[in-house]
Amino acid sequence: MLMNQQSEPQVAIIGTGITGLSVAARLEQAGIPFIMFEKEHRVGGQIRTLREKGYTFEVGPNTGAMSTSEVAELFEYASPLAVLETAQKEAAYRWIWKGKRFHTIPSGPVGGLLTPLFTLKDKFRILLEPFRKKGTDPYESVGDLAARRLGQSFVDYAVDPFIGGIYAGDPFKLTTQFALPKLYQLEQEYGSFIKGAIKKAKQPKSDRDRKATKEVFSAEGGLENLVSALVTKISRMGTILTGVEKITTSYVSPNCWDITYETGDVASAVRVSHVISTVRADLLEDVLPKEIASSLLPISSLEYAPITEIAVGFDHLPSVRRNAFGGLVPSREKRKILGILFPSSCFRGRVPYDDSALFTIFMEGIRNADEFRGLSEDEIVKIGLGELYDMMKIPKEVEPSLIHVSRYEKAIPQYMASSEQRLERMRELESTYTGLHLAGGLSEGIGLAHRITQGTNLGKAVAESFLKNRMI
Repeated sequence: MLMNQQSEPQVAIIGTGITGLSVAARLEQAGIPFIMFEKEHRVGGQIRTLREKGYTFEVGPNTGAMSTSEVAELFEYASPLAVLETAQKEAAYRWIWKGKRFHTIPSGPVGGLLTPLFTLKDKFRILLEPFRKKGTDPYESVGDLAARRLGQSFVDYAVDPFIGGIYAGDPFKLTTQFALPKLYQLEQEYGSFIKGAIKKAKQPKSDRDRKATKEVFSAEGGLENLVSALVTKISRMGTILTGVEKITTSYVSPNCWDITYETGDVASAVRVSHVISTVRADLLEDVLPKEIASSLLPISSLEYAPITEIAVGFDHLPSVRRNAFGGLVPSREKRKILGILFPSSCFRGRVPYDDSALFTIFMEGIRNADEFRGLSEDEIVKIGLGELYDMMKIPKEVEPSLIHVSRYEKAIPQYMASSEQRLERMRELESTYTGLHLAGGLSEGIGLAHRITQGTNLGKAVAESFLKNRMI
């Protein structure tokens, strides 16, 4: 499908997820024509918002965090077609499952002292965190780093569920400097998480810095409204092709690439200066030149966690407590889910009635991948609802009004120690094949803010290269 057509493109963007759209937004602002290729018959990548029976729910990423100024600026660009929505005050509360119920993660020293989540030994141990030596292993796992600086109970009931909720991964397999680089830098630069956090909080902030409020965000009416707004805006300078069945890239010379592609029975070609790929690691072989495909193993071997999401809606559920962002489940608790998100507590207009409730159950991940492999959708729903009813104390006689299952075999990249080889190979390819840019979840984070920031910065860099060449 040809969504729009503009002047001869100078940049090709493969993939129309939020990374590619962020690149395109920056190029459009700079007045650089581009063409986007998408194999699906829709734009947005994993972002997808559905509306059924009065419920508005996400079947891909559910929320993001305003951790960079680029997020706010992308919404400013998309305005008024898309409106930033930050979560309600309930989202400030996060729950962790321990024993037979959820407990609120403490937000202050008194709560930290009284919480049953951590051992008394570790509560006092954390007071000595600023005085511990910093680590020397650049490949230290998130779990090992946390155990060394904070104590095992903090690993079990803070770090482990957090990693399960963000990466759907194993904290002892993810490498800190790649998976949580800001945490890694706190220790390396300041010698301590606590000292580093205090010193960074005291650093002066510009007006642009203050846009990174750290708030949980979505778009009014769902994240797909942001996608639709971006499509409208970027189409002023770009061409968006969906339903592309085959695409072949050929390197001609520095900043000169030939691209052939097929949509239906029609084959076409275009020559561009830059090729930006945002596709998954295992799909790179299908879009890059043949001479590159044979050397992609350090990149294509990137492991992904599988995810199953179940959106569950109840038209009337007044008595069930849900005044939080959601609840995470530590692996040592041996439950069958990673966590439960409470979208109707975070954002307005997601449910049909004032006393309605909307939950999103997250399952599988690295933790339970083998257990869920081969299960039917009915079997998965039975497990998910069983956990939801038990953990949220929902009366058995109350039946859900909405059940929607979404399964993703390769959902979230896992940044392990092999990331160094992957990043090195990416740099080599980009250096050898001038004009090639490998973006997306291959590097620089997996959250919406990471993707928006990477895409924005890449679009800016490409635009500046065009400006520089014009001045020569």
